Amino acid sequence: MEIMEEEEERKETKFERSKPYILCVFNSLIGAASNIVSKFSLDEGMSRYVLIVYASALGTLVTALLVLLFERKNESKISGAICLNIFILGVLRTLGRVTWFAGLEYTSATFSASITNLIPSMTFILAVIFRMEKLEIGKLSSRAKIGGTIIAFGGATLMTLYKGKSVISFHKALHHSHHQNGKNFVPEKNFIVGSLLIALQCLSAAVSVILQARLIKKYPAPMRLTTLIGVFGTLTSAILAAIIDHKASSWRLPLDFTLIAPLYNGIVIFGIAGYLQTLVVRKKGPVFSTSFRPLSTLLVAILGLLLLGEALRLGEILGAALIITGLYAILWGKEAEKKKN
Repeated sequence: MEIMEEEEERKETKFERSKPYILCVFNSLIGAASNIVSKFSLDEGMSRYVLIVYASALGTLVTALLVLLFERKNESKISGAICLNIFILGVLRTLGRVTWFAGLEYTSATFSASITNLIPSMTFILAVIFRMEKLEIGKLSSRAKIGGTIIAFGGATLMTLYKGKSVISFHKALHHSHHQNGKNFVPEKNFIVGSLLIALQCLSAAVSVILQARLIKKYPAPMRLTTLIGVFGTLTSAILAAIIDHKASSWRLPLDFTLIAPLYNGIVIFGIAGYLQTLVVRKKGPVFSTSFRPLSTLLVAILGLLLLGEALRLGEILGAALIITGLYAILWGKEAEKKKN
């Protein structure tokens, strides 16, 4: 009996250790699908501001139901400082989604997914500034993290400034015609603006993860925290939408494929993925929670080729390779530090 109990404990330990990795992989996969459905809906004319309001409201409703089911007995108290941090996170989520959707309209699903790989590097820099990550220049692990950050930023800059020729496209003739004559054609100026907007979203996401890591220690109620962030996010996005896009026609949801975007972003991204990220941040920290984004990039590239007719350009491939190389240099440095400790 004792041997069987020890084996069960070992299995539970292995599962607990692997759970953050499983959750990060799952979040990367569902995040990739968000790029595709959002890009399609935005190209079909859905207002980015209205999309955020509906998605945020649905996500808040989902997590509120989870709170009623699983966290009713949690007695964590909210102070004024905690409430302020929750409000800031709600505002950052709204601004981050606005800039990301705008950048997505001006670029492509594959490009936007590649640029968001900057989030781990930005998170690492902020974690060092706020003393959540150790950085000793004399150690190889620290130099790997610094070098990885520089390489990742270099990759993002390359992707923004150099597109290059089309390397892979499954819809060459249709794709060329669609982008040159249709609404998906993006002028060079707009492409650069879109790149900068996505980079701004990356910074917003990195700041949010850092704040979340600190907040979850003071308020250890992941579901309730996700719900409260959603409440403030919904309020700020509704106010923003009412000011910028108050046309009644923008608020009507068509009963077609475009309806999937607010449903998917709300229930899956703002609801489920937001809660799962909080769990990972609580257990493994902010840098780890953002380290699996290259999986999203790979899946978005495949889906973009097959479903949206997007072409992979040389600049995107080279830039993405640099970003991923830099990212894993940072992760290698982190793992090397853990082994020494």
